[in-house]
Amino acid sequence: QVQLVESGGGLVQPGGSLRLSCAASGSIFAINVIGWFRQAPGKQRELVATINRGHSTNYAESVKGRFTISRDNAGNTVYLQMNSLKPEDTAVYYCRAVTVGPDYWGQGTQVTVSS
Repeated sequence: QVQLVESGGGLVQPGGSLRLSCAASGSIFAINVIGWFRQAPGKQRELVATINRGHSTNYAESVKGRFTISRDNAGNTVYLQMNSLKPEDTAVYYCRAVTVGPDYWGQGTQVTVSS
């Protein structure tokens, strides 16, 4: 079992920055890939960024150059630094952990970009 708890969401003006955190606990040794997804109202959940055991990263085209995913050395916490935020980045952001068994999701954190 893996538990994921997101934090760091909020309201920010266009052009602003936020940093999201995802704290993982439980069987973190089983996590192969961990990352962020988001879901805007009326839209499907989409990939934002992922990072694997070797710290290789993958980003959605829409966030490349603006968002940075990282994880601490212990692998307990994953961060998403979001810069130059746009109104279209408004969504609930979810942390997802991919293991050799089931996938795990956090409860989500709301990010709203608005003036």
